Amino acid sequence: MARNRPDHAGCRRRILRRRFVTIRLSAAGEGIYLRGGPDAVLLIHGLTGTPTEMRFVARRLNADGFTVWVPRLRGHCRSEAELVRTGWRDWYDGVEEALVRLHASARRVFVGGLSMGALLSLRLALKCRHLVSGTALYSTTLFYDGWSIPRLRFLLPLILKSPFARRYRFVEAYPFGIKDARLRDIIVTRMSRGDSAAAGFSATPGASLIELRQLIARVKRDLPLITTPTLIVHARDDDMTSPRNADYVARRLSGPVRQILLDDCYHMITIDQQREEVAQQTAAFFRSLPLPPIAGRPIFDQPRGA
Repeated sequence: MARNRPDHAGCRRRILRRRFVTIRLSAAGEGIYLRGGPDAVLLIHGLTGTPTEMRFVARRLNADGFTVWVPRLRGHCRSEAELVRTGWRDWYDGVEEALVRLHASARRVFVGGLSMGALLSLRLALKCRHLVSGTALYSTTLFYDGWSIPRLRFLLPLILKSPFARRYRFVEAYPFGIKDARLRDIIVTRMSRGDSAAAGFSATPGASLIELRQLIARVKRDLPLITTPTLIVHARDDDMTSPRNADYVARRLSGPVRQILLDDCYHMITIDQQREEVAQQTAAFFRSLPLPPIAGRPIFDQPRGA
């Protein structure tokens, strides 16, 4: 159907507007930018999360020669009120713009995301497929079916359709996606202090969950249209989203897929006990992908008269 076809017009317009780009980061929580070689990686944090949850992987990829950017999703790392003023289209538009800015000075760009960030990565692979050379999906979140999720989770769709949906708040439960006890204690302390720039929010507003459900529906619908080479990394004991999420994606993508299950961590695999494995597998996967036939060739032809 026509509505399911990738539309690259938005990416094209952004490319033509941003031929030469300087990335500047100012205040804390704005993001992480690490200059490296000609191959770049865009890393995307999760819903109510922060760029900090991607910092370890970003540094390891940069040490391996990649230029890495972890932008702050719009509405995040501030107040809950600011978060609920944004929706999934705002979050996607922000990472699409970041992708185009990276591509302006890179030989090729890879995209990786955690939890909801994995969904945004998949949407980039569809909507801007000519800009994305490969994707890495960490703890992909399509179904909240992990062992720490309350048994009454089946009521959540009904709650989000009710008049009280925007008053609802989904509060994360122990162990908060982290198996490493020392790290978990640090993050819980920061969340209790309200340090959203460092630790994100401890609860997800109902309005944001409604937006997430809309994004999930679109990503699930479009999975068969995605042909980008993809690495899928998930924890066997993910406390929030079971490996069923990874299997669901792997079975429906139309491109090459490599799937890895981790045995010693929970949902937040980019910071938990096997974060080194996550970073190493990501770097190896991206390095294994062949260069384009003519390196550096523009993705879109420059308009005549430009």
